Amino acid sequence: MSTAEALQFLTGSRVARLATIRPDGRPHIVPITFAVTDSTIVTMIDHKPKTTSRVQRLRNIEANPSVSVLVDQWAEDWERLRWVRADGTARIHSEDDVWRKAREALIAKYSQYADQPPKGAAIAISIDGVTSWASSG
Repeated sequence: MSTAEALQFLTGSRVARLATIRPDGRPHIVPITFAVTDSTIVTMIDHKPKTTSRVQRLRNIEANPSVSVLVDQWAEDWERLRWVRADGTARIHSEDDVWRKAREALIAKYSQYADQPPKGAAIAISIDGVTSWASSG
């Protein structure tokens, strides 16, 4: 998969997994909704049930901003398997221009946010590199 194809697949995917590093060095991976704006991956803490708005991923990013975002396509036909991983540096934003742009992008991508837009922190990930794989079949 070319870099352009990988970025197109990433942008069009509906769900991703965000991998962060806990302060004790252990990995932490969660599914996220996301959008891509200006070569930046954005996600937000939304209204879905959580025990706190200060979720682990935010604490992890504050301690170590290195993250990975993974999207994949599974199929019983293994000739159709593929994945893209974007590695980058994350920054947390609250009610600034980046936060507003992230919120707008997520509302545009997910109709579920139309009535209940995200209100929590935004995470903006500048992409440092992209790795991809697709079945050769």
